[in-house]
Amino acid sequence: MTPIDISRRTLLGTAGAAAGASLLAPHAQAAAPSLRFVVIGDWGREGAFKQREVAQAMGRTAEAIGSAFTISVGDNFYEDGVTSLTDKQWKTSFEDIYTHPALQTRWDVILGNHDYLGDVQAQLDYAHTSPRWSMPARYYMRQEKLADGTAIDFFYIDTNPMLAMYQKSKKMHVQDQDVKAQLAWLDRALGASGAKWKIVVGHHPIYTVTGGDRDQQELIDGILPLLKTHGVHVYFNGHDHNLQMTQRDGITFITCGAGSQVYEPGPAAPGQFSSGHHGFMAVDLSAERFAYRLIDDTGAELFAGQILA
Repeated sequence: MTPIDISRRTLLGTAGAAAGASLLAPHAQAAAPSLRFVVIGDWGREGAFKQREVAQAMGRTAEAIGSAFTISVGDNFYEDGVTSLTDKQWKTSFEDIYTHPALQTRWDVILGNHDYLGDVQAQLDYAHTSPRWSMPARYYMRQEKLADGTAIDFFYIDTNPMLAMYQKSKKMHVQDQDVKAQLAWLDRALGASGAKWKIVVGHHPIYTVTGGDRDQQELIDGILPLLKTHGVHVYFNGHDHNLQMTQRDGITFITCGAGSQVYEPGPAAPGQFSSGHHGFMAVDLSAERFAYRLIDDTGAELFAGQILA
């Protein structure tokens, strides 16, 4: 399937942040025009494993910051994706869970490995049923612009066919995906981007705080050189069912896979963060700063960080 490039609206900000305000203050207190959004991963369990509680906290946060859209980093439906456009999980794991008015905006969605156990085409086609579900291709690009004209390019990729263990699987059905073509597209798209901020979103982590077999060597070999060559600032992902942050090679890697069932990651070294709490991420992105918070299912802030342009 041909990847799609999509340009979106210009976002307007407001002025007047109070001194000492949070890195991610409510929208009305923004110090400069900025783009606000929330991120969640590994979530679809019909409300179980605190999925509903995370959804409620994410809705409250999305309202407070004036979130423009939601990003889902994959594993949208457990355990085996969806079977069709009429699968009950569209209601029981999505429509009836993420009900907060602030979450009725666009959802930019990618595929996780569990999604590949079901009907992938149904997830691609669901945009014709739900106005907020957006997955125009297995990999695609979107551009957002701030009020001052600053461009922010998001590159949504499909990491599943890049992993050898899935290529060998009889259940995953990734063998017909052209990995070389996707990497060539990513190389071209990143190279052609003149955006001040370049953000790549994939399901699987490249680097984790745990290291070892939790790092994905195929992605280190295939994707990381492109991120470094083309000046990507941030890569975020799911797959690991927790919240993490680590930095290498001038890139910030954020794992946000705590939308429902979770497990404890390894301990974080100085300068890193890890937590086995359920939760999500909220982002405030201005021309000069990518500010983010990792937030738990009660709405409590677990970690806040920022990247300067």
